Amino acid sequence: MVGFDSSDDAAVYRINDETALIQTVDFFPPIVDDPFQFGQVAATNALSDVWAMGGTPKIAMNLLTFPSCLSLDVVKGILAGGYDKVQEAGAVIVGGHSIEDKEPKYGLCVAGFARPDEILTNSGAQIGDILVLTKPLGTGILSTGAKVGMLTEAEYNEMLALMTTLNQKGQQAMLPVHPTACTDITGFGLLGHVKEMAEGSGHTIRLWAEKIPIVPKALELARDGIIPGGAYNNRGYLADSVQEDSSLPLEVADVLYDPQTAGGLLITVPEPRAAELLSRLHDLGVPGAAIGTVEARQGAEVQVSWRQ
Repeated sequence: MVGFDSSDDAAVYRINDETALIQTVDFFPPIVDDPFQFGQVAATNALSDVWAMGGTPKIAMNLLTFPSCLSLDVVKGILAGGYDKVQEAGAVIVGGHSIEDKEPKYGLCVAGFARPDEILTNSGAQIGDILVLTKPLGTGILSTGAKVGMLTEAEYNEMLALMTTLNQKGQQAMLPVHPTACTDITGFGLLGHVKEMAEGSGHTIRLWAEKIPIVPKALELARDGIIPGGAYNNRGYLADSVQEDSSLPLEVADVLYDPQTAGGLLITVPEPRAAELLSRLHDLGVPGAAIGTVEARQGAEVQVSWRQ
């Protein structure tokens, strides 16, 4: 049903009229120092793709690389962190594979299931839809700041909470309102994933930048030039696809390009059902925000407005 010919979060294989298999894989090097926390973050990130496609994760397999000099206690901590999040998701780990490498890396191969008629892609947005985001932005900048000791303990814990909060509740809130498209925000940053949604739907997406939730510390760090290299890569890649309002502050723009780890869901929903989606999200403790709309294609695929 869904393969590599699109830019979707996972592959989907229709088993029969009642069941579709959703398959995804993701792993990366440590983004935090604590092994258990690293395992949690990596697992949260990998599991998210299944929820973004409208499915339920059921089976996960570990992917792990580590140098021979690494303590087995560290390896156990990474795997324990991944197990913790897979268990929270209601899925099970059924094995995996590890190899020796000069740098530790960890993630999951995840399989989930959904009804074929409930599969969501990132290309179904319709003119007039409202975009809703379920997590604030800034984790890439925050993790860069953490590496150079620029976060307080409270700020670090806020960053960690964002990267280890499953998107399960966000999906539970969105499915009953019948969204038209969904993706999750990861390494391409908000603007990269919005570009994919606009390209897939054939429309233009207008973002209301002043309404996009951003962690305040991330804005502060961006003003000081603490920006991960991936943000600059994203900006270069999207140069011909994004049109920014001339009054958009540079630090806000930097956050919009910031590569996220285990970011929130980005959902498009018809305008009459947007208020219901936001209400359902808030009832489940998910800080959803309406951040833009879908328009007929005119000019750049992504247009960023600033009205503050």
